[in-house]
Amino acid sequence: MSTVKSKKLQVGTDATSSNNFTIYQPATPDGTLRIGVGNADSPTEVGRFDSNGYVATNAPAFRATASTSQTFTGGVAQKVTLGTEVWDTTSNFDNVTNYRFTPTVAGYYQVNGGYSFTTAGSAGWTLFTYIAKNGSEHIRGTEMYSLTGTFNQSVVNGVVYMNGTTDYIELYAMSIGGNINTGSTGFCFMDATLIRKA
Repeated sequence: MSTVKSKKLQVGTDATSSNNFTIYQPATPDGTLRIGVGNADSPTEVGRFDSNGYVATNAPAFRATASTSQTFTGGVAQKVTLGTEVWDTTSNFDNVTNYRFTPTVAGYYQVNGGYSFTTAGSAGWTLFTYIAKNGSEHIRGTEMYSLTGTFNQSVVNGVVYMNGTTDYIELYAMSIGGNINTGSTGFCFMDATLIRKA
């Protein structure tokens, strides 16, 4: 029995590199098996296998939380300022200016968000959160009836398609009643991960 040693295996002979598929190792082998699109001499990596199994490359995912408290005016939808990045695999979340996620891969994303709040006055007000896509309400979360002096939380989740170029999402909260304040900033969050490419 003989052993064939090679670092690259190209499937396809089309002159257009995007029509070929390559299985390869990097120039310096590191125990991974790479999967790429393109000719064997210069493939573009799309995934790899290592000792833990398959790992997709360029798969956007992030989680961000609030870093400061906010006051929300009753009857006005306001964006939740998520200033602390917990992780951001592709640097697609803006935690400085717009507090939005603009992924660079087209596909379907599982999105989750939550807002922790207390009332600034009387009890009996209702708050809800929603995921906005491109500035418009897209998925509405739970409506929570507030109690004075206690933490309450509204959560929202769902799957959102984004085109990988211009689509973005943000987290909003709105009080139906009087003003409300951020409760625990750690429970004010939004996260998303790619679950399937388009």
